Amino acid sequence: MRKTAMIDVSGLAVALATPFTKEGAVDLPAFRRLVKHVVAGGVDVLVPLGSTGEAATLVESERDALIAACVEECAGRPVVVGTGSNATAQAAAWTARAQALGAHGALVVTPYYNKPTVAGLLAHYSAVAAAAPGLPIVAYNVPGRTGLNLTPAALAALWRIPQLVAVKESSGNLGQIGTIAAQLPPGKRLLAGDDGLALPSIAAGASGLVSVLANLLPRETRALVKAALAGNLDEAREWHATLLPVMEALFVESNPIPLKAGLALMGLGGDGLRLPLTTAEPATRDRLAFALSAAGVDLRPAATAAAGGAPAQAPRPGGPSPAALAIAPSGAKAS
Repeated sequence: MRKTAMIDVSGLAVALATPFTKEGAVDLPAFRRLVKHVVAGGVDVLVPLGSTGEAATLVESERDALIAACVEECAGRPVVVGTGSNATAQAAAWTARAQALGAHGALVVTPYYNKPTVAGLLAHYSAVAAAAPGLPIVAYNVPGRTGLNLTPAALAALWRIPQLVAVKESSGNLGQIGTIAAQLPPGKRLLAGDDGLALPSIAAGASGLVSVLANLLPRETRALVKAALAGNLDEAREWHATLLPVMEALFVESNPIPLKAGLALMGLGGDGLRLPLTTAEPATRDRLAFALSAAGVDLRPAATAAAGGAPAQAPRPGGPSPAALAIAPSGAKAS
């Protein structure tokens, strides 16, 4: 049995969006710019091909191209690829393929629609692990999308799998999150899966956040996570309050609909999605633009970025972004 590779999935991970061209094709240049943007903003882990990345609408060649591009642009960050499916054979094949393309880990959502028992979940994740020997696996619990909640008791069974190193918890249930944190075996990690619950989840024992917001404001989201992990709760609370209007605006419609609008507003990509998702309503776009502007983001350069210039408010390597300087709470410093 191959030993599981050691990767650090703690800190700030970003659930990357997948930009599309106006014609609906995957926009690889825009995706590379987005990866560079979040890397410059200080994210710790890159997560392509998740729910935010519209993986359910991508074909094999598109998956391969996005994984390869992310690995090329990761600048030493771990790349944890979404490889989940409700068909175990498909999840296993996608996980093996991600490993072959250089991924450092796999994010595997619980099987949706099928509603397997605990025995079925254990068999599913065991088969996925066997298909990619040594590859670290992060289980993903998001019952609002899958129709299945990975309970603490079920997760306790899955922890027997050596390659299962962490769980991304998106149940929205702080009681369950607290129970998982209290029962974590040594060496296993709990990751918050909702931006709005990052602070309480970390306070309960989570080791980090898998973020949607970090696509837009990576440096500021990192400041929140860093303060929370360091136990600087006053600073973390200030960052949470500052960023909360943007977090809320990103979820007034199904993710990633508002996020795509935000990418367009900031010159980081187009706002197009693949059916059955449709572009954001005008009210959503207006609310997000207001929230971003209130957070100190100057949206005026977006037109220049759309024409091939720099992304609006892209963080400068080695220093805080203009947005970070504008919105840093009293006594807090974006880093």
